[in-house]
Amino acid sequence: MTDTGGHPHGSAVHDTEALLLRVQELVESSRSMPMSASVLVNRDEVLTLLEDAIANLPEELRQARWLLKEREEFLAQARREADDIVEAGRVQAERMVERTEVVREARRRAQALVDDAESAARALRHEAEDYVDQRLASFEVVLERTMQAVQKGRQRLQVVVELPVEESESQQAESTFFDQDQG
Repeated sequence: MTDTGGHPHGSAVHDTEALLLRVQELVESSRSMPMSASVLVNRDEVLTLLEDAIANLPEELRQARWLLKEREEFLAQARREADDIVEAGRVQAERMVERTEVVREARRRAQALVDDAESAARALRHEAEDYVDQRLASFEVVLERTMQAVQKGRQRLQVVVELPVEESESQQAESTFFDQDQG
């Protein structure tokens, strides 16, 4: 509700305002006391006007207080919501930082594991190569000994064995005999 003055709840405001204006008019139009700033006013009339104005004031004050309280509650709610939004943003930022830190730590650990695995593989490869080299060297020694034994055996086979004279004549006769068969 608005009156012509644009006030909410116009009739109560208008009534209180009108009553106070009547009191002001009454004081202004009252007869002055000689040699004084005081005026003569009808006590009952002024008191009645003031009582009516006071009776209207609680409703207006209550409405004004309600509006102020509502405004304060609205501002407090807006502050709480803003604080909640800021807190949610802070929490989300912390989570993102934590996720970033977790990812960094995971990558660092993964790289460390890869580096350790590559180092272990190199060490194992070197050990395997050393082992194979030792086994081949040992095999080489055995082969050399075997080759030497084979060479000695062949050398022994190439040595001409001289037979006693009787045996050599009988072998010659046999060989001639066998040579005839071939021809």
